[in-house]
Amino acid sequence: MQLRPYQEAAKEAIQAEWEKGNKKTLLVLPTGTGKTIVFSKVAEDCVRNGERVLILAHRGELLDQAADKLGQASGLVCATEKAEETSLGSWFRVVVGSVQTLMREKRLNQFPPDYFNSIIVDEAHHCISDSYQRVLNHFSSSKVLGVTATPDRGDMKNLGQYFESLAYEYTLPKAIKDGFLSPIKAQTIPLKLDLTGVGQQAGDFKMSDIGTVLDPYLHQIADEMQKYCMDRKTVIFLPLVKTSQKFRDILASKGFSAAEVNGNSHDRAEVLADFDAGKYNVLCNSMLLTEGWDCPSVDCVVVLRPTKIRSLYSQMVGRGTRLYPDKDHLLLLDFLWHTEKHELCHPAHLICENEEIAKKMTENIEESGCPVDIEEAELQATEDVVASREEALAKKLQEMKSRKRKLVDPLQFEMSIQSEDLSSYTPAFGWEMGPPSQKQIKTLEKMGIFPDEIESAGKAAMLLDRLDKRRWDGLTTPKQIRFLEGRGFKHVGTWQFESTKSLIDRIAANGWKIPRDINPAEYKGE
Repeated sequence: MQLRPYQEAAKEAIQAEWEKGNKKTLLVLPTGTGKTIVFSKVAEDCVRNGERVLILAHRGELLDQAADKLGQASGLVCATEKAEETSLGSWFRVVVGSVQTLMREKRLNQFPPDYFNSIIVDEAHHCISDSYQRVLNHFSSSKVLGVTATPDRGDMKNLGQYFESLAYEYTLPKAIKDGFLSPIKAQTIPLKLDLTGVGQQAGDFKMSDIGTVLDPYLHQIADEMQKYCMDRKTVIFLPLVKTSQKFRDILASKGFSAAEVNGNSHDRAEVLADFDAGKYNVLCNSMLLTEGWDCPSVDCVVVLRPTKIRSLYSQMVGRGTRLYPDKDHLLLLDFLWHTEKHELCHPAHLICENEEIAKKMTENIEESGCPVDIEEAELQATEDVVASREEALAKKLQEMKSRKRKLVDPLQFEMSIQSEDLSSYTPAFGWEMGPPSQKQIKTLEKMGIFPDEIESAGKAAMLLDRLDKRRWDGLTTPKQIRFLEGRGFKHVGTWQFESTKSLIDRIAANGWKIPRDINPAEYKGE
């Protein structure tokens, strides 16, 4: 099987991390971009080197999917460690294992701690749980690859407690731009559902409470869906089985061909096959289809299970992002959940790493009143936020004029070079979260950055990398930025070093006054 360019790059990056000594590394790929194919190829390489590999997952469907894809991608056959099935005594070098089975002490102790050379954790956002940790700690000498579709570094803070590095990340916008996933349009539905009384459980909203809140609105939601989804193939995520079944019946009364599946459905495989074949155009489920189920023809997703967990939200939306003939976009319906205390996931959180931009993007989509392409919406929200930040920065620079320091404030530098990744940076891994080292502080000062407001070693490292790259690219230095922007010039960070130096030399020759033929507010550097 021929890998796509990003899949090949991901495989090479994983091997590079292991070779560098980072034994626990992460791969982040959006749902639908072939993460199973990538880790199958990684497993193939490991077997070629004489290693034993364990592929660990928490559901039977994921184990079956991994085994199938492994066979397709590499021709390898694997043994299974699940319930009464055991891999012990098998000569196959790859084992797919159920975490629920392997976590049991009696089962785990049948394996020597060095039995597996490499472990691949599918849906790695689960791996912080006790059950996974019990298995991973038993095989403590193994190399570990975690694979997840988690869309942002905020969620990855938790994963950073265990993993040492991020080997490779392929983002949802990049996958859409490269033509490997469907574009997404978000539509805000003007129904206000109040979540203020909903309790918390395991870091998210309590399912039973959401069901109670949602129940009175189901008929209204179905009416809204008639406006947007009658001719679409739609998957709906609901909090409870009884709510899912009730909503199926309401939709059927409104003219939809609706079906429902849950963990106890005896005819689940048949219903899913019928939905795939077009017998039904709406499928209701209570969180059953978040992982391991593919139906590329789905072109509408309705999330009626509000969540604060981005990985979960991403999994739900990911059921509709795959490409399919004549499918030009995925429609994502977003509801006006009202909550005073907790930030909810919205379509913006699929692509925004910065919470400020995500909030503005959500507001803009709501105000538009029609389906909006999420990439276009993010660009607009970014422009809005940058304009707001520039206004705040202008005030800050005015205040700084009285502080005659020679170094550049990090915020000014980030805004000047128009670097959103620096502005929205959040440390994820252990080493990133510590304070900057003395060496980092001295180097930043030497290069012209005021280091006191840089809180983490990860941010300091990112700044230093950017400064180094800018020097090689012949772009302006922090000191040039501070000097000219302090005199009213705009976005000096995007200019070339040499032309900027010539401008400063000209100002110096003019007694450090701006020449009359130059208007700083309108001046465009090279």
